[in-house]
Amino acid sequence: MPRVSQDQLDARRHEILSASRTCFARFGYNGATVHRLEEATGMSRGAIFHHFRDKEHLFLAVAEDDAATMAETVARNGLVQVMRDLLERAGNSEGDTAGWLGTQLEVAHRRRTDPAFAKRWAQRSAAIADATRERLQRQREAGVLREDVPVEVLTQFLELAYDGLVLHLATGRPAGELAAVLGVVEEAVRRH
Repeated sequence: MPRVSQDQLDARRHEILSASRTCFARFGYNGATVHRLEEATGMSRGAIFHHFRDKEHLFLAVAEDDAATMAETVARNGLVQVMRDLLERAGNSEGDTAGWLGTQLEVAHRRRTDPAFAKRWAQRSAAIADATRERLQRQREAGVLREDVPVEVLTQFLELAYDGLVLHLATGRPAGELAAVLGVVEEAVRRH
């Protein structure tokens, strides 16, 4: 029997995550049946669940992958840049953006309706808040950030703006002047 390399396993896992993200976004967690996941990935349930213990773990892996990518971007460029990137991708109608937005809404729904999921997810979402807080603290130390508002309040302000943007885009509303709105959000946290 031929051996499969780690690179091949990683590539297969990435394919499953990408196709599953779209499936979860389109049908929601409950509607993304194993049959639909098989259709979306073009793989058998055995191939899918070789990489993930069950549908719950597959969904968590999709959401964790999104959260890790977001935390990296926040640490490097800030949450406003994450919002600008998201707005740009949504304007270009990139297929993965719709899936990513749908996954975010599904995470929010599951946090609200599934206490066990909410408890597990709290650790993952803390990484994004920590990255935002640390980035803001560095900005404050560099003299770029306003000093009259505590960093924790600015963190929550930016998280609220982000959540609103995700909801706006995920529900299919037009972007309109959102680029200008993000300019206002950015100016609100800057030192004058």
